[in-house]
Amino acid sequence: MTEATERPTRQPSMADVARAAGVSAQTVSRTLRDSPNVNPETRKRVLAAVGQLGYRFNHAARVLSSGRSHTIGLVLLQSGGYYSRSAVTAGVEAAAGEAGYAVSIATIAGLDTGLMERSLSKLADQGVDGIVIAVPLISVTQKMEDITQEIPTVTLDGSRTASARVLGIDQREAGRIATQHLLDLGHRQVWHVSGPDEWIEARQRRQGWQECLAAAGIQAPPPLEGDWSPDSGHRQGQVLAMIPDVTAVFAASDEMAFGVIRALRERGRSVPGDVSIVSVDDIALAAYCHPPLTTVRQDFYRSGSAAVALLLGGGGADAAESAVSLTVRDSTAPPRRH
Repeated sequence: MTEATERPTRQPSMADVARAAGVSAQTVSRTLRDSPNVNPETRKRVLAAVGQLGYRFNHAARVLSSGRSHTIGLVLLQSGGYYSRSAVTAGVEAAAGEAGYAVSIATIAGLDTGLMERSLSKLADQGVDGIVIAVPLISVTQKMEDITQEIPTVTLDGSRTASARVLGIDQREAGRIATQHLLDLGHRQVWHVSGPDEWIEARQRRQGWQECLAAAGIQAPPPLEGDWSPDSGHRQGQVLAMIPDVTAVFAASDEMAFGVIRALRERGRSVPGDVSIVSVDDIALAAYCHPPLTTVRQDFYRSGSAAVALLLGGGGADAAESAVSLTVRDSTAPPRRH
């Protein structure tokens, strides 16, 4: 095949430049952003590889001329509650738009550090000015630390890195408020349908439940783990329905509470006549459940917009907190006297 008839080769990537220069992709990104954290010899090798390969940095003309892309990256988890994802996204996009920023969204399919690394690298390659992480990974890697050290980052109850700022909701308090509400109604024991153990929020809500019961001198029963879905709540609700002494349940999310309520009713147990149920989130459907659901409210939209404000606010505290509050509806009542 002659040179004239050969197919054109693909455009070189940042990974190609990194291999040619013998450095990491993050080092290439730092070099192209003129970071002071790159030594002169490394910078020389990277720029030589860029020139040799003809690499064009994403958004290069805009970013390298002004030092800013006016874009914020948002990392979301593909699975989990649809409402929380959409509300956080709406809050981030609204606040970013008001500040003159676009939003680039990277969605990962599961709680996996490799997926997180690739998403953060993708956003770094795009030259984003900051990143909001709304993924509840408990562990982080050195590569994630490197990226969040280079690019201003705010996490929403998610991955804690040494350099990221944290916008948290006191999930232990959410667990305590929900449990205390049931105890105040006169229930002598509160069962718990928890979220997945690998989620920070699930662990903290479970801890709040345990602490509240301990303060009342009550030994917590074994938690029943779900996966945030109504289906998992339904499965655990079937278990709870077979325990005659169950009169109160704290479900770690509204969607799981929906499943618990259905399972109890299928087994002939009424809510709240036989069993009271309280949960967390206060999604839009909670008020239209039958009965309307008592739940601890957390404002996902406000969390998204507050994350952008924290990200763009420059200095100040490395952490901020959003409050929770109990919304009492019809799914909870004093225990039936026998």
